[in-house]
Amino acid sequence: MGRKWMNIREKKAKTDQQTSRIYAKFGIEIYAAAKSGDPDPESNQKLKFVIDRAKTYDVPAHVINKAIDKAKGSADETFQELRYEGFGPNGSMIIVDALTNNVNRTAANVRMAFNKNGGNMGVAGSVSYMFDNTAVFVMADQDEEAITMALLEADIDVKDVYSEDGTVVVYGQPEDFAAIKECLDSFGVQEFSLAETEMIPQTEVQLNEEDQAKFDKLIDALEDDDDVQKVHHNVAD
Repeated sequence: MGRKWMNIREKKAKTDQQTSRIYAKFGIEIYAAAKSGDPDPESNQKLKFVIDRAKTYDVPAHVINKAIDKAKGSADETFQELRYEGFGPNGSMIIVDALTNNVNRTAANVRMAFNKNGGNMGVAGSVSYMFDNTAVFVMADQDEEAITMALLEADIDVKDVYSEDGTVVVYGQPEDFAAIKECLDSFGVQEFSLAETEMIPQTEVQLNEEDQAKFDKLIDALEDDDDVQKVHHNVAD
């Protein structure tokens, strides 16, 4: 599983370039998480998880606080988490995670993005069985062996720990996200290049130049939708 971080890094670098859009998407996600429970991240693990993720994308405190304050107020928007699955060119597989206050709008927009860009929508489960839901943590200037020992001593069974390009990458079970984050915080990790849950493909496909161009247009169309939070795929970057 180790080398999958290369593709995640490429996707994150692309996302980081879309600053205003990523702030807006996290603002909605933070609001929805705060509205679904206590608006205090110390007692709302879902909210804490979203905030921890937002910080790795350098979402500023005022964006986070504004979303939480909105949830504390009289706003009563209801958001639903949705997942769509489909296919792109030449066997490529795509998972689209959305957060929306209008299911009909989002479903129509996602379907249109697939249809107009050479893709096909699939039924639930048609693609996701070929991906592993994984907690991913990436840290610079850390010791792989020391990180591994800290996780073992905390009795956390991780999928993989490895070093690459001056970083240490940890893969764990998604349900262990909070425990891994707490362990790494206690170990002294002060900054994460990434702290996310990712749908990691079990196998990847390579596309020729023509199919890659079609695929890139499809992914761009999906990511441009305001309701779409994350897009996962199995195409090697």
